[in-house]
Amino acid sequence: MAFHLRARRAYPLLAVTLALLCLIPTRASSQALGGLLSGGQKTTQAVPEDPLKRTSPRSAMYAFLQAARSDNFELAAQYLDLHRIPASQRATQGPRLARELADLLNNNTQFEVLKLSNDPSGNQTDGLPPVVDKLASFDLDGNTVSLQIQRVASEGMNIWLVTAESVGLIPQLVNSPSKLPLEKKLPAPLVQFKLIGTPLYVWLALLLAALILSAVSRLLMKLVLTGLRPMVHRFSNLFHEHRLEAIAEPIRLLITILMFRACMEFVPTSALFRDLLLKLMTLLFAFAVASLLMRIADAISDRIISRLSTSERVLSSSAIPLLVRFVKICFFCFAALFVLSEWGYNTNTILAGVGVGGLAVALAAQKTIENLFGGISVISDRPVLVGDFCQFGGQVGTVEDIGLRSTRIRTLDRTLVTIPNSVFSNMTLENFSRRDRIWFHPTLSLRRDTNPDQIRALMEALKKILADHPKVSIGAVPLRFTKINNDSYSLDIFAYVETPNFDEYLVIQSELLLKILETANSIGVGFAVPFQEAFTFSKDPWLPESGPAALGQQKEPNQLSEYAGAQELRR
Repeated sequence: MAFHLRARRAYPLLAVTLALLCLIPTRASSQALGGLLSGGQKTTQAVPEDPLKRTSPRSAMYAFLQAARSDNFELAAQYLDLHRIPASQRATQGPRLARELADLLNNNTQFEVLKLSNDPSGNQTDGLPPVVDKLASFDLDGNTVSLQIQRVASEGMNIWLVTAESVGLIPQLVNSPSKLPLEKKLPAPLVQFKLIGTPLYVWLALLLAALILSAVSRLLMKLVLTGLRPMVHRFSNLFHEHRLEAIAEPIRLLITILMFRACMEFVPTSALFRDLLLKLMTLLFAFAVASLLMRIADAISDRIISRLSTSERVLSSSAIPLLVRFVKICFFCFAALFVLSEWGYNTNTILAGVGVGGLAVALAAQKTIENLFGGISVISDRPVLVGDFCQFGGQVGTVEDIGLRSTRIRTLDRTLVTIPNSVFSNMTLENFSRRDRIWFHPTLSLRRDTNPDQIRALMEALKKILADHPKVSIGAVPLRFTKINNDSYSLDIFAYVETPNFDEYLVIQSELLLKILETANSIGVGFAVPFQEAFTFSKDPWLPESGPAALGQQKEPNQLSEYAGAQELRR
């Protein structure tokens, strides 16, 4: 249940993230939107696509290695520039050279397909001519020899081929024995059975190395944590121990990846298997870094929450988790984009698709996003906090929760009112809990028979009562004689009770009112109270007789008012 609740709260944040991604300016996204606005009309002539995928150095060599792995060396020979070989010999020498080049690349632990440029124009920063890229380096008689790949024009396309000079060097470089000394001592099935061009014993060696390195990194991190725990206990108010253990996990994974990467330099894997391992390690490395940053964000949020006062703890349940969740999603998205980019995918196209999809999500979730930003406004501006007693839209109640979509308030009738944040953020809110003190301002209505001396005495006595109370604050004029009414005199009290607690205020208010009554009684001052008097008009000679004979007879309105005036004077 808790997981589903957290997932539901995360939906608005994911919608906002997608909406924000649509605002990222990329060339691909602008081209995609431009194509949509232009009705999909083509403005330039389509360039033919190479069926052999020789559009970039990386794609060309990857396709070459796949063809060699399938023993289709006639196809692999089409990735070599054979124009210096006589046409009559190309059919035989081409496949042989392709096989030898594949063996060279597979046995060269320094060669990585991911290091090759995935740009159709190649690597422009390697110091080589713009149409030439470095393929791999080899040792030849104590000298370093580099094989290169070159962009050439063929049948209206720009394709990448291994240069003719590099093709001429292949026979000179193939001088190593076909088997390593270790392979001669191993059982034949471990050497002959291959997966992705790699013998079974290499797979077993890599698996064993991974298990050993994982155990070593775990032991290493335990030793580090043992040394750091005394320091963590000393500064426990700054850093929690469980956060240290959480941060240690991605660090341990990073250490394992780096050690495994170093071990790969000594293991003879095929180029394709090496490429697969490097892609997997890139994935693990990126998300280990992202996980480390996420857990550091959690530790920072713990530190911020620990410094909040009790009245600001709504930030710990709303604002800070929202911000931390958004930062985590950003870390995850950046890690995913980094991995896709390293794997050779066009991230500009991905961002363009996400941008259009994010725009559609933003339009569909307009109300949700509006409520989300309303919640952010309420949380950041903090007109009310959880537990505050406030007045909103003609109602009063206690704020129980400020969520991402709505705010819930418990009214005095004990009902729960749920208000969307987009509406709540635009309301006029009166926060009673934010009062530093409470206004004490009763109006006393004195009887008309109270003389001026009694009024002065009462005012002096009341002023002394207010001034002597330790919880009451008065100004220069706490008592004001404000009105002479038809039936009373008005005496206003203006003071503050120095407490924000309304229950305490009610106790002090009752105490003050009782003292006011006792003081008024001791001085002989009475309070005016309204009253009503009922009169019977049937015995008056000038009123109409009762009964059926009186029906239809009306008295002038001024006669009733004159009688009421006479009764008032008589009273």
